[in-house]
Amino acid sequence: MTTTTGTVWDDLVGQQSLIGTLRDAAAGHGMTHAWLFTGPPGSGRSNVARAFAAALQCETGTGCGTCEPCRLVMKGSHPDVTVVRSETTVLYVDDMRDLVQASAKFPALGRWQIILVEDADRLGTPENPRTGNALLKAIEEPTPKTLWLLCAPTRADVLPTIASRSRHVTLATPTAPEVSEFLVRQGVDAAMASFAARASQGHIGRARALCVDEDARRRRREVVSLPSRLTSLGAVMTAATNLAEIAKEETAAITAEAERRELDGLQSMFGSERKDTATRAYRSALSALEKLQKQKARRRVLDVIDRCLMDLVSVYRDAIAVAVGAPGELVNEELRGDVEVVARAASPEQLLRMIDAIFTAREQMLEFNVPPQLALESMTVALRLPGGRA
Repeated sequence: MTTTTGTVWDDLVGQQSLIGTLRDAAAGHGMTHAWLFTGPPGSGRSNVARAFAAALQCETGTGCGTCEPCRLVMKGSHPDVTVVRSETTVLYVDDMRDLVQASAKFPALGRWQIILVEDADRLGTPENPRTGNALLKAIEEPTPKTLWLLCAPTRADVLPTIASRSRHVTLATPTAPEVSEFLVRQGVDAAMASFAARASQGHIGRARALCVDEDARRRRREVVSLPSRLTSLGAVMTAATNLAEIAKEETAAITAEAERRELDGLQSMFGSERKDTATRAYRSALSALEKLQKQKARRRVLDVIDRCLMDLVSVYRDAIAVAVGAPGELVNEELRGDVEVVARAASPEQLLRMIDAIFTAREQMLEFNVPPQLALESMTVALRLPGGRA
C-alpha cells in the first residue's frame, strides 16, 4: 500500500465539512483553548485532532504538510505536541498530574503547547472523577499558549465538567464509497478496496488492516459466519468459546513482541538479575511491569471482542435489510447466502432483539467488568436461531 503526500487534511476521509471549521480556527478565527472531538469508532478522531495540531503549528497556518512543524507533528515527534493514549482501560491520576505540569510550559519550538488526549472517555466517571478532576483546573485556566485536544466516542462519555469547558466538534462516519476511493488512492486493488470499505463499516484503520492482513480477513470471516450456524445449544456454546479464542489469538499476536521488549528493557536497566536472587527494587519494578502488561492485555482483548461484536451486528443488520427488501449492497455481500438463512429463520423484530443482546454483552464487559466468556455465552444464547435443535 502506498502513501500520499499533500496537506495534513488530505487523508481525513469523509470529514470535509469539519475541515473547513478547523482550517478557520488554525488561521485564528473562532479559536478556543480546549476542543472535544467526538465520533464513532473508526471515524478518525485522533487523526483529525493530530491534523489540527499540525495546522496550528504550521509555519503558514494552513496545515501545508510540507513545512518542518507539520512533518514533525504528523510523525509524532514535535516537542510541543504531547499525545496521550491509554493502553489500559483507564487513564491514571498520577499520569494526569504529570501532564498538567507539562501543559504549563511555554512552547519550545512551535506557536502552541498542545496536549492531545486520544482517550478522554477514560478520564473517569461521574461516580469516580479523580483523574478528570486532576485536569480540570488546567483545562479551565490554561496558560495563554496551551491548547487541549480531547477525543472520545460521544460527549456523554466525557466528564460533564470537562465537556462543558470544551468546544465540541462531531465527526461523521465515512461512507463505504469514500473509504473505497481513499484506499484506491493508496494503491489498493479496487475489488479489495470495495470489500474492505464495506466490511470495516467506515473504520479507516480496520479497512487498511483488512487490505493487507490475510489473518485479519480470516478472523473476520470466522466471526461473520457464526450467526447462520447458531441453531443448537452446542453451537451456541461453541460460538462463545470461539469468539473468546479469536480475541485471545489476536491479542497474543499483538502483545508478545511488545511484552518481550519491555522485559528486556527492564532487565537492561537492572543488569542481569534473576527473579529468584533479584533485589527488592528489581522485584518491585518487575511486579509493576507484569501488572501493567496484564492490564494492557485485558484492554486489547476487550478491544478485539468489541470489534467482533460490531462485525456480528453487521450481519443482523444485513438480515433485516434482506427481510424487508431494502435496496443496496450488503455489508457482508460475499456472505449473502448465510445472511438469507438468518433472515428466513428470524423476523425483523427478533433480529432487532438479537442486536440488543449484542450491545448488552458489550456493555456488560466494557462498563461492568463481566468476564468475557460469561458475557459471550449469555449473548450467543440470545442469538440462537428460532426453530433450532435443542
